[in-house]
Amino acid sequence: MMTDVLVQADGSPAPGGERLEPGPEEPEGKRPSTTGARLWGRVRSKLLRQKLDPQAVQTKNWHMDVIEMNGIKVEFSMKFTSRDMSLKRTPSKKQTGVFGVKISVVTKRERSKVPYIVRQCIEEVEKRGIEEVGIYRISGVATDIQALKAVFDANNKDILVMLSDMDINAIAGTLKLYFRELPEPLLTDRLYPAFMEGIALSDPAAKENCMMHLLRSLPDPNLITFLFLLEHLKRVAEKEPINKMSLHNLATVFGPTLLRPSEGESKGHLTLASDIWSHDVMAQVQVLLYYLQHPPISFTELKRNTLYFSTDV
Repeated sequence: MMTDVLVQADGSPAPGGERLEPGPEEPEGKRPSTTGARLWGRVRSKLLRQKLDPQAVQTKNWHMDVIEMNGIKVEFSMKFTSRDMSLKRTPSKKQTGVFGVKISVVTKRERSKVPYIVRQCIEEVEKRGIEEVGIYRISGVATDIQALKAVFDANNKDILVMLSDMDINAIAGTLKLYFRELPEPLLTDRLYPAFMEGIALSDPAAKENCMMHLLRSLPDPNLITFLFLLEHLKRVAEKEPINKMSLHNLATVFGPTLLRPSEGESKGHLTLASDIWSHDVMAQVQVLLYYLQHPPISFTELKRNTLYFSTDV
């Protein structure tokens, strides 16, 4: 079995990958259904523990390694990519489907407030995955995620049947992939600098005013979808004693996906191999964490308060 792994220059997986620890060994002769996911987690864990010298990063050579688990041997190779390349979004030319299509286009076509894919994936996670240890942190099998992506893009009538039979981590991974492949992040390119400034404010009242104003400034489909996702992630965090996913863990997984600099802005920053968790990325996590820790936010109340609260950002 051979796999290619694309990782950051500091040894961490490219955005969308999560940091995992290897699980316990399974009894000899018995291979559980989770073996593939655990094996992949062990591969990633080994990558993360490696100390990569600057020369290896600069030459971008392929590095070969082997990991064995439960009778399965994985030969894998990895190469390094700079942060600006890994964050690059490729605009989609599709007129149909949902992946890579503007959220406003999808909701208008579906005549819905929240994209069908978001609603269905969240419903399935809450139905049978909300107590799953590491939900949203543990990756699903890539082929399962791609299969779900194809079904959602084709609006196949068997979507619900497929969802009910699919591994829950693949469904969680499909939801993350949808947000990652939006033509621009859910919280938009235009407001990105303002979110970075708002989260850095030290005065609590000024920060509250600014952060709520920024939400009101989002297009309605983006705002409604964000609030829908926000409440879901809060419900996931309520099960932290079981699933080990705190609000901070969830913000770390979703923050850099929902809020990223535009391609033009990211080119203006010096990107170093050791800078994957830069100040900007930590701020992206803090923005989502701020909203996750905030009391319930109502779309109606936000819009009602538009005339009463405003700030220049």
